[in-house]
Amino acid sequence: MIERRFTGLAPETKLPAGTIDTHLHVYLSGFPAQPGGPDLPVGLPELKEYRQLMDWLGIERFVITQGNAHQTDNANLLAALKETRDAARGVAAIDGETSDAELEMLKDGGVVGTRIVDLPGGAVGLNQLEEVDARAFAAGWMIAIQFDGSDISDHVDRLAKLRSRWVLDHHGKFLRGGPPGGADVAVLKHLVDGGRCWFKFAGCYESSIEGGPNYSDVAKVSKAMAAHAPERIVWGTNFPHNSATKTLDYPNDAVLLDTVLNWFPNDRARHLALVENAEELYCF
Repeated sequence: MIERRFTGLAPETKLPAGTIDTHLHVYLSGFPAQPGGPDLPVGLPELKEYRQLMDWLGIERFVITQGNAHQTDNANLLAALKETRDAARGVAAIDGETSDAELEMLKDGGVVGTRIVDLPGGAVGLNQLEEVDARAFAAGWMIAIQFDGSDISDHVDRLAKLRSRWVLDHHGKFLRGGPPGGADVAVLKHLVDGGRCWFKFAGCYESSIEGGPNYSDVAKVSKAMAAHAPERIVWGTNFPHNSATKTLDYPNDAVLLDTVLNWFPNDRARHLALVENAEELYCF
């Protein structure tokens, strides 16, 4: 049994008014895991627990992202958005077979984007990138894309041709590491400079080889990206930290927030990421 913490000492960093958490998952009761994905997280952390986290950290608005456990069954997401519509937007999981009627239902329910996770347990992979892009572009949606960033050079041509706005998740998720001045980060900067690519600060612990509390390897890349394109960075908590399987590994969200938000070069860049950039990408 894992013990998650949703309250504690306030972070040293005071979040600005209107702060948007652009990446979290919630799991309402009555929505089982679907075949092909991971199990539901122990304890089903849902909106009650997330609202405690909001109060603790100072978050005002948020983006609920479809969890891999539910694959392309977006019923849990729509139910959560129905309870939080004024403050929240949603990122669903669709594929080339998703009907136009379902897309309209998702849009009406507060969904503004879809996601691709080309990793074990992901519902929709890069093999459907173009099909998903076509559907997202027609709907006016963004795409959240996650894969091993160490393979970004293999995908750059396809990513550069995307018509939708899109964000590379989880600090690029360079699972094999890479220096901020290396070829992979140069490719990422090139994509960001194209005008449709964003970079998300969330879940640094998922790809850090050096580990906490400073996550120095991820920090170097993220600092480089924040300095290069502060108008293209967004931030998320990654609640409820599904990769943590025991209490010892569960991060203190206030400490994690202070660590990650100190990777921005100045207050203006931080404010852009927490408010304006997220408003633009997620249609607030």
